[in-house]
Amino acid sequence: MIIIRINLINLLVKMLNISPENYTSATIYRNDVKKIFTGSWQLVCPVSRLAKRGDYYATEISGLKVFVIKTQYGLRAFRNVCRHRGARLLPEGCGTSATIRCPYHQWVWGEGGELINVPWWGKDPDFELTDWKLDEISVKVWRGLLFLAVKPDVNFDLEYADLLEEIKDDPIETFIWTHEEKLVFNANWKIYTDNFVEGYHIPGVHPAFHKAIDFDKFETIALNGHVRMTAPPKNNLFYKGKWLWMWPNWTLSFFDGGMNTSRINPIDTNKTELIYNFYFEDISDETKEKRDKIITDNLNVIREDFEVCIETHKNYDSGAYKPGPLSPRHEQGVAYFQSRLIESSSK
Repeated sequence: MIIIRINLINLLVKMLNISPENYTSATIYRNDVKKIFTGSWQLVCPVSRLAKRGDYYATEISGLKVFVIKTQYGLRAFRNVCRHRGARLLPEGCGTSATIRCPYHQWVWGEGGELINVPWWGKDPDFELTDWKLDEISVKVWRGLLFLAVKPDVNFDLEYADLLEEIKDDPIETFIWTHEEKLVFNANWKIYTDNFVEGYHIPGVHPAFHKAIDFDKFETIALNGHVRMTAPPKNNLFYKGKWLWMWPNWTLSFFDGGMNTSRINPIDTNKTELIYNFYFEDISDETKEKRDKIITDNLNVIREDFEVCIETHKNYDSGAYKPGPLSPRHEQGVAYFQSRLIESSSK
């Protein structure tokens, strides 16, 4: 069993950062994939992107290839892996396909995952099509957002019970999806998450953002399954002043007339992909310029975090860093995230 290398009592009482090897070790990274990403619910896209039969969305969950497809039976999801020789079946992103055909050797599956055709196979009395169905995974639709879990080890509603209460009055399912943006940078996913779940870095990393909020009233609260950050906005800030992070790796932030979501997707020990989606209540031509500016401003703030994350990763990887203290005011979100990492590693 791989244990994250830190004393849990020190983390929770003395509020110490975890050891840098938890961000740089390839062994611990593989353990994250196995213990966290295989069993957790992963936000993949708005359900509106799968409007008609045959529409699919293919993606990766920390290297695990998956897709979800709209069928006559409803939404079905599978590993994006050919049962013959392991090729990728569908390219990443959105598309439409009546059947699922492997591009390598042309095996064909139906929308329900059943193998229906194996061309040029030859005589094999022991071969049965029914033995080679696609590996199915779990699907959850919640308030217009679509989640997948390869092997779920937790009930969605139990994991996010506090979140369900937190945003019960926010009309998120009425917002219309308009745009997806993928951003990649060279740092471990945990370094970026540590950064996201605290506002302590705002004055130094986001000076314009800092001027647009009442930072003295910035508040971070770790709850059950999520971290809430709030600050009163001023100076016409596009954000509404509420940012949410949910275990293990998705976020939701509100702005005037809509919201964005993101998934913090690990690519490797030292590379992370952010998949952002933007949603608005008004998508008329008259509001396009305003929407485009909100998206651009959001992405500019997000990109401001990359340099500090990249350089922090380098320092962790060099062995130059020893764990330091965490702010009891601003970094309880970091402590909560890291405590969940420890809990997951001990499963």
